[in-house]
Amino acid sequence: MRQQQTLSKSAFLSGIGLHSGSLGSIAIHPAPVNTGVIFVKQVGDHIASCPATIQYLGQTDHCTTLQSGDFKVQTVEHILSALAGLEIDNAYVEVQGNEIPAADGSAAPFVQILEDAGLVLQEEPRSYIKIIQPIHIEDGQKSISVLPSALPRISYFIDFPHPLIQQQDYQHSCTPQEFTRNIAAARTFAFRQEVEFLWSRGLGLGGSLNNTVVFSESGLVNSDELRFSNECVRHKVLDLVGDLSLIGFPIIGHFKAKRTGHLLHTKLVQAILNNPDKWITLNAGHIEKSDILNRTATASGTRALMELQPAFLSV
Repeated sequence: MRQQQTLSKSAFLSGIGLHSGSLGSIAIHPAPVNTGVIFVKQVGDHIASCPATIQYLGQTDHCTTLQSGDFKVQTVEHILSALAGLEIDNAYVEVQGNEIPAADGSAAPFVQILEDAGLVLQEEPRSYIKIIQPIHIEDGQKSISVLPSALPRISYFIDFPHPLIQQQDYQHSCTPQEFTRNIAAARTFAFRQEVEFLWSRGLGLGGSLNNTVVFSESGLVNSDELRFSNECVRHKVLDLVGDLSLIGFPIIGHFKAKRTGHLLHTKLVQAILNNPDKWITLNAGHIEKSDILNRTATASGTRALMELQPAFLSV
């Protein structure tokens, strides 16, 4: 158990959005205790905000989207994964555009700018959700569960009929060191026929071999090699870490995922909130279980955001 963390100073990144193909920028700013992660951007003549919680989940087709009123930002899973993986509790993510930059298709560039900015401990303790009874979701051959565990960990299994993927599984111990070393660099992957389908729907317009691992029918389209022999399942773990952060608090439990993706990841987050008898809070201080369920824990952060408006739009 430890204190909450935020950034020592702001971090910046620009680039093309994976699906929109448009240039966008983000600035990740320090935030007060009990803020959580809040996305902000200029909408018309005002600054709009959207907490990174499941209540504001938009579409989950091919990426995770957050939406609140006239605010919308897509492909948030990699920056959320980097923040959660490094155990950064409080941050404002200022966005210019409607999509987070794809960078190289992994979380590594986000980890790099966050580590370069530096982390600082804050004055209040970190609160946790601890799973005490199993929660399971199943959809055909796809499934995801969370079980009681002394420490947070992830077991992920995928199965694709491709000679370079086939059956892969990975066991991840959820620590910043393990995330940085073994998960952050795993890139988004797709199949050539899937890429062509996305293009036909007006998606994937920013996708390239610089930010996506693309598989042909029998091989790899990219000229460079895979970063890991099981890079695909590691990227699935990366996505899960980001999607799980939408509960707003770190979770102590053993997550088991099989052939799943963003939709079931986020359904499990909602299922945890829907079953408060299957978890307890640890080190919660003034935060009650009802605060977690009603998301009022983000209120102090939203008020602080309003006070800091002149400091934003600095990208």
